[in-house]
Amino acid sequence: MNWEIIGKATQFIAEEMGVSLKRSALSPNIRERMDHSCAVLDKNGRIVAQAEHIPVHLGSFKVGAKNIIDYMNQNGIILGENEMLVTNDPYISGTHLNDVTFIAPVYYRNELFCYVINKAHNVDVGGPVFGSLNPEAINLYQEGTIIPPVKASSDVIKFILSNFKDPDTAAGDLNAQMAANRMGIKRIKELLDRYSGDDINASWNTLIDHSRELSLHAMAEWPQGTYESEDFLEKNDGLIKLKLKLSVTKNGIIADFSGTDNQINYPLNAVLGVTFSSASFSIRSAINQDIPTNDGFYSIIDLKVPEKSLLNPEKPHPVSGGNVETTQRVADTVLLALSKFLKEIPAASSGTMMNIMLGGENNGKYWSYYETIGGGNGGRYNSNGESGVHSNMTNTLNTPIEIAEKEYPMFFTAYKLRRGSGGNGLHKGGEGIIRSFYVTNQTYMSVIADRFMVKPWGIHGGSPGKTGSLYIISSGRKKRMPAKFSSELNKNDEVIIETPGGGGYGKI
Repeated sequence: MNWEIIGKATQFIAEEMGVSLKRSALSPNIRERMDHSCAVLDKNGRIVAQAEHIPVHLGSFKVGAKNIIDYMNQNGIILGENEMLVTNDPYISGTHLNDVTFIAPVYYRNELFCYVINKAHNVDVGGPVFGSLNPEAINLYQEGTIIPPVKASSDVIKFILSNFKDPDTAAGDLNAQMAANRMGIKRIKELLDRYSGDDINASWNTLIDHSRELSLHAMAEWPQGTYESEDFLEKNDGLIKLKLKLSVTKNGIIADFSGTDNQINYPLNAVLGVTFSSASFSIRSAINQDIPTNDGFYSIIDLKVPEKSLLNPEKPHPVSGGNVETTQRVADTVLLALSKFLKEIPAASSGTMMNIMLGGENNGKYWSYYETIGGGNGGRYNSNGESGVHSNMTNTLNTPIEIAEKEYPMFFTAYKLRRGSGGNGLHKGGEGIIRSFYVTNQTYMSVIADRFMVKPWGIHGGSPGKTGSLYIISSGRKKRMPAKFSSELNKNDEVIIETPGGGGYGKI
């Protein structure tokens, strides 16, 4: 059937865009860690196909793409052939400022046919801290440069780069993103050379409908009802509550986050795009079937989030940590509700991306380094959890030590599993990671992490995993640090990072 062939071809176009982006980017964060995502949209902004990239990016395209197209329509922005639009405004694009988004139209016979879109985490987008994830931000303006949806002209790119601390690396990454979109446009046009526009549109409609039908069929055996759960994020001076009522109906899932704490002047708010992304990721993971992830699947999820709450804040509340930490807790909260009726749901994973931002001056130039560090997966109903992996809302690789030491003034002293950090149970939680290094130059460091106070939960009688920790050794003195802070490191100061283990599954 043509619709299946066209659907697979479209998916691989998104995949090839990602390969192009990875191979041509300059920063290790994109080139090595693959912190980027790509998708193909129809002309109305529906997700037709997405590559299997970063979960936190992909679900946000559902919200962000519609916001961007609505913004263009409302402001009279028309993208012509060979033009692209760039933005990083979280309240439009749906994640946080570091995720710069490029969207480009594909024209067929002088008419708009569809869009290609990609999003990549640029290591530094301005603001007061290196890495731009500012743990002390009380508003969006303290997190970096805000780029409204605007045509990506050469002057606009120059303006953007003049506000990024490492413009040479950023220029490489932005050019890689634009090249990836051009690759997508080329491949879509090649598809149009083989099939008519009407055939492709009809196939995309069938693909989306098919995905919705498959999703509802896969959920048909789930017991209908409402299941509640709650979990917590950590401020250094207290806890922030997330509360969920998850309702399973014959028409899909209703995820109601009423009862979650209100928005805060602290960078843990999550814009609606990443809230949707986290919830949809968890539900998609629970559907243990091969289903194309497109607008058809996303349509089965009805998200209810009060305005001005932690998970649907009002601009300009800060949101940088919401993208990386709050999403992890949203996923945990949804998975905990699903575990009430699905035995396949594992115990909690490490529950933090453990964001490490470093930067400073070296050889007369500014440098910025960003990395997330994995931990332990939760124990599962039929096996122990995996150790030392990225889980849930992050799907990145690590930065190889050789690359980091070659490009930045740092030297690693340990990279190993954190033995004994996984929770006990019939199936044990996976082990966290110990990753430590010292800096060979004066360096500024910022950290946004979590699960330093609240342990990753065990399930069905399993024990929780160990919390995370971070230490700085300076002049022979070892100091334990909080989960969120900024600090200055002197030459030869050592940083020791210990990530949480996963929770255990079942009684021994």
